[in-house]
Amino acid sequence: MEQINDILAGVLDCKLIRIIISNPRKAADVKKIEIRPFEEKGQIMFQFSFCRNNQVFHSNYDTKSAERQVSEYLKETYKQMEIWHDKKWIQVLVSKKGKVTVKEKINPAGVKIELSHNRKKESILQPGEPIPFLIELGVQTKEGKIVDKKYKKFRQINRFLEFIQDVLPELPKNRQLTIIDFGCGKSYLTFAVYYFLKIIHDYDVKMIGLDLKKDVIEHCNKLAEQFGYQDLVFLQGDISSYEGVEKVDMVMTLHACDTATDYALDKAVRWGAKVILSVPCCQHEMNQQISSNLLQPVLKYGILKERISALMTDGLRANLLEQEGYEVQILEFIDLEHTPKNLLIRGVKKKR
Repeated sequence: MEQINDILAGVLDCKLIRIIISNPRKAADVKKIEIRPFEEKGQIMFQFSFCRNNQVFHSNYDTKSAERQVSEYLKETYKQMEIWHDKKWIQVLVSKKGKVTVKEKINPAGVKIELSHNRKKESILQPGEPIPFLIELGVQTKEGKIVDKKYKKFRQINRFLEFIQDVLPELPKNRQLTIIDFGCGKSYLTFAVYYFLKIIHDYDVKMIGLDLKKDVIEHCNKLAEQFGYQDLVFLQGDISSYEGVEKVDMVMTLHACDTATDYALDKAVRWGAKVILSVPCCQHEMNQQISSNLLQPVLKYGILKERISALMTDGLRANLLEQEGYEVQILEFIDLEHTPKNLLIRGVKKKR
């Protein structure tokens, strides 16, 4: 463990951003430990966060005690440690025989280090932390920097994960969850949700991405295999005719066009999905039929007719979900400056 102690001696200071210890050698109550520095009475301390049975516990240590604890964790229980420091990212892997492998990269400058207990709200996925699927999908560089043209996409991904984070207590953790992303496309969100639930929060997840485009599905399956995401699969198929599972816990649809959203919502209701997250798109069905003498002075303008039709369609969808026992919210998904399709329907099945 001498090599690990040398690494820790160089990073356990006020410039540390965070450390994550994970990948236990055998079944463990705590699958991940997160470590952050904070200042107390002029002294740098380190807070260890442990998640056990959906509860988070904290322990605080001074520098020497923190170094000793981390070294002991890697020696006895865990196989992996990732360190985000002021100017570098370090990954430490420990084999069964105790062989230590270290990878180190430059961490982009500009990450603000907050030492107070009352930190401002952070993004779920942090800029500057290299995440494999974001790199392969062109959102991040290999160093973890967000690609300029993909910054809006990065914000969109984080925003969607926030909607899921709000309803985590509704998702059972004592069994495998089945999640379907209808019309997954390039699957930015599919990978992000899998990573968020499986890697960050240790949920047992089986995730399916469904899309009509064969080449997109093949590419996404290759990436899932490359990352070792064994419970993430992509299938070619149509929402209306998909019958691959009997029960689903969460259904996602992002910009499923026109009535494709309704097919997805219908499937979700019939499966009794606990959580529904849908960002509709292109509501042509009502736009082609809507007629009102009273509203004609407004409906004669095409763009207003289109927007009124879209709002009424989503209102009807929300009411139909409530009729089926869902608690429904219509939320702003992303700023209007990024996309006019910015409303998200979130439904949570309640016991009634």
